[in-house]
Amino acid sequence: MATTVLHPANTRGNANHGWLNAYHTFSFANYYNADREQFGVLRVLNDDTIAAGMGFGTHPHKNMEIITIPLEGDLAHKDSLGNAATIKTGDVQVMSAGSGVQHSEFNPNAEQRTKLFQIWLFPKAQNVTPRYQQITLDASKQKNDFAQILSPNADDEGVWIHQDAWFHLADFQAGFSKNYSVKKEGNGLYLIVISGTITVDGQKLETRDGLGITDFDTLEIKATTDAKFLMMEIPMKH
Repeated sequence: MATTVLHPANTRGNANHGWLNAYHTFSFANYYNADREQFGVLRVLNDDTIAAGMGFGTHPHKNMEIITIPLEGDLAHKDSLGNAATIKTGDVQVMSAGSGVQHSEFNPNAEQRTKLFQIWLFPKAQNVTPRYQQITLDASKQKNDFAQILSPNADDEGVWIHQDAWFHLADFQAGFSKNYSVKKEGNGLYLIVISGTITVDGQKLETRDGLGITDFDTLEIKATTDAKFLMMEIPMKH
């Protein structure tokens, strides 16, 4: 029997710094909720809006897989590995912090905000050599399908990370449904709605609602309206 945990959009932590308006599904910075420290190896799910020309100064990370998915606008990135790149809406970026890396992130546009998800997963190996990767996704693959954007395998579709995780983006038309089957026994699934309304085995989810599911083999996901959503299959133990 599947077990679920529902995180309605309006129950997330919020920190509005003016230049940054951040919603935290899990405890982060000044937001702490003992019931929301993580879901399996999923430690951070931040839904950030960054004002034009603003951003995060150089700061360190260690032993974390950091995935950034822009939803609107662009994000410029610089790091201590020598990478300097801009990720745009439709891209996905991963940074394996491993033994340690420093980076900065900022909105390079003078007149447009940037919206993004930043996700942190605990890795399955400690102190790996830090690495950076970004790709541009083919949005057409998301139409009425689960488009893989991340996996544990360098030769698979999407970016890869040091964890037995699979991420998919989907863009369903109203009324469309599709089943998702777990890829690795014991993994759970965390799903967040980007826009629209869906049901997951009958559980209704609206824009920015999150749902964690464990102990399942297959789930039916159906779009009530046109809807976009992110699915993250992850280990429940680390």
